[in-house]
Amino acid sequence: MNRHKDLDYGVALYQELMAPPVWVWLLFFFLFGSMSLAVWAAIGVVPTVIVSILEFALMILMARSFVLRITVTKGWFLVGRAAIERAFIHEFTPLDSDATRAARGPKADPAAFLAIRFWVPGSIKVAIRDARDATPYWLISTKKGTELAKLLANPVH
Repeated sequence: MNRHKDLDYGVALYQELMAPPVWVWLLFFFLFGSMSLAVWAAIGVVPTVIVSILEFALMILMARSFVLRITVTKGWFLVGRAAIERAFIHEFTPLDSDATRAARGPKADPAAFLAIRFWVPGSIKVAIRDARDATPYWLISTKKGTELAKLLANPVH
């Protein structure tokens, strides 16, 4: 299920990149700013500078980990750091916001692979048919669920 750096997955037929919207970054900016202000008021300038540098480093790490990349090639389906051969996937169901909320909440299977982002309302549910893998399905946040389902369902690609 993990990507291998030495494996060539082929040419991308579809790619989607989902980065956090501005309001998410503003939320973290104000959260970290209030923490720095609290440290400055309680302890002083030097600890505030140290905390601010650590917060900035944390923001950079968050920027890298929050982005979700979906790639479809002729033989592979890649989501984030996970990869699966397309021969093992079937039943591609695009979900609207209500169905997505239910699928990642009360109807969730603990064995499922989740690549969800809270700021993306829609998703796609991809069933897995691999006897060696206990994962029943992947639930993936996407803004283009119908388009992605059509592409994945096409065996020619």
